[in-house]
Amino acid sequence: MATIIDMPKLSDTMEEGTIAKWNIKEGDKVEAGDIVAEVETDKATMDLEAFDPGTVLKILVEEGDSAPLGAKLVILGEEGEDISDLEGDGASAKESDGDKKEEKKPSEDKDESEEEESSEDTSEEADEKGADQKSDDGGRVKASPLAKKMAEEKGIDLSKVEGSGPQGRVIKADIENYKGEAAPAAAEKKDAADAKPEKSDAKEEKAEAPKPSVSGTSMREDEDLKVSQMRKTIAKRLAESKFTSPHFYETIDIDMKKAMAVRASLNEISDVKISFNDLVVKACAVALRRHPWLNASWKGDVVRLNGDVNIAIAVAVDEGLLTPVIRHTDQKGLRDISIETKDFAARARDKKLQPQDWEGSTFTISNLGMFGIEEFTAIINPPNAAILAVGAIRDVPVVEDGQVVPGKRMKVTLSSDHRVVDGAKAAEFLNTVRKLLEDPASMLL
Repeated sequence: MATIIDMPKLSDTMEEGTIAKWNIKEGDKVEAGDIVAEVETDKATMDLEAFDPGTVLKILVEEGDSAPLGAKLVILGEEGEDISDLEGDGASAKESDGDKKEEKKPSEDKDESEEEESSEDTSEEADEKGADQKSDDGGRVKASPLAKKMAEEKGIDLSKVEGSGPQGRVIKADIENYKGEAAPAAAEKKDAADAKPEKSDAKEEKAEAPKPSVSGTSMREDEDLKVSQMRKTIAKRLAESKFTSPHFYETIDIDMKKAMAVRASLNEISDVKISFNDLVVKACAVALRRHPWLNASWKGDVVRLNGDVNIAIAVAVDEGLLTPVIRHTDQKGLRDISIETKDFAARARDKKLQPQDWEGSTFTISNLGMFGIEEFTAIINPPNAAILAVGAIRDVPVVEDGQVVPGKRMKVTLSSDHRVVDGAKAAEFLNTVRKLLEDPASMLL
């Protein structure tokens, strides 16, 4: 009897998934427990497992396409089994998805056309001429508006050009490298167009406006990249945070001279390299225990002062920003914090984080100091009430005992949700963080 593999819920906030890769093809035999696909969720790429054995009779969602929770993905069964009923349902789902794409297509095409118009100087008439052309076999030829325009000017039949862009799309380079002959009609048209200005050369020379000294040339074509589930979720959550949480910001400058000395001493005896970020995480964990209003969440009718101190570390990946959580951070030493942070960073970049890795944070730290950023503000990571943005350590002149001497300073900026945190409470928290980092031995006890 045929069975269905449908789109499972692989994270708490997942609403749809994208098939990043199929590990099977129609006709393959699978066993229970086989990983049949990699599914891109809103936070990571997860394995999709088959729970029943069988032959792959039909794959209903193509690689790279998205499907909502519960959508039919694969039909398994006995080889030669009649699945017309199921296939019909699946096809309907697929067609529905396709219809959805068709419904979206005009606006997407319009957006794409409008964007490319601005950079490629295509007129409305050019767009109409550059609309999809048909190849000899009646198939649709995919080409960028710039490629279509160039092909028309050169009299090149687009159906004879091999596209090197995504999904065989003909792009500018394909037209430039095309060695075939131009179409006679188009060539004649081009000749006529070339000849036309000669009749009025003198007049046009007289009316010619001053030309800019430098003419712009497109160095590359515009490129539209499909938005991943992770990027969609990040965009949604950050927009909600920025536009619904009343942010305010406070910045403080910290003397890092002693922190640098302590770090160097620790790294001489530690089997794990302690980073400045590890010191900041530890200092915040200790400070959050002392200032519970910064370790809180806005819940509408109540403000929750979280019992645990779970600090999330912002990790940049290609698709966006992940925030794995170091649980009970205030109870851990620098060595454990360093090990967990390095592990999270490696697994985040390999898309190996699991849902439990990014759930339950009570405070977030974002550090751009390694990129040389001296100061920035970060958007609060819901449901946290605050996030700390950490800048680079700078060499600055400072005054000590009436003398100007070299100093090491680091700026940190606290973004707080004003529904939970007031300015004075945020300042008290920042002062505690500063005292701990300026005298690191006090937080190691």
